[in-house]
Amino acid sequence: MKLRPLEEKDAERMLGWMKDERVNRYFQFDPEAVSIDTVNAFIANSRSDGNAVHFAVAGDDDRYLGTVSLKNINPMAKNAEYAIALRYDSQGLGAGRFATAEILKYAFTVLKLESVYLNVFSDNERAISLYRKCGFVFEGEFHKHIYKDGEFKNLMWFRAMRQT
Repeated sequence: MKLRPLEEKDAERMLGWMKDERVNRYFQFDPEAVSIDTVNAFIANSRSDGNAVHFAVAGDDDRYLGTVSLKNINPMAKNAEYAIALRYDSQGLGAGRFATAEILKYAFTVLKLESVYLNVFSDNERAISLYRKCGFVFEGEFHKHIYKDGEFKNLMWFRAMRQT
């Protein structure tokens, strides 16, 4: 596996996970509002966004498995927000653990950040397990913070710190 820049050839597979209810139920966007055009625009802008870095998680055959990102990069506070989305057929293959380790390495060695944080729905047990295995520590929980699919969801916050 590898991380590489997002490319136009990734658009269809990216749109696939965005439209897949098994994946998008854990995200805070409207899947009906996403189209191939919005995905292509995201990919095109991914290299020029000064506040974020986005990478494709790709298999050894270069096939797109998902996206891992650092968003809201704050050079003064030396932190950023982590995000990952993997296609359903790419889950359980070790891609999440690989991508998370690589993006944290990038955050702490290339960007020289001190911490990386994330939020996750409290019912996303699989993701929470991954984050803990990758060194993220639970920081707190916002109760009934997000309204999605007719119900309020709790949002858990985690953080990983640069090891000195």
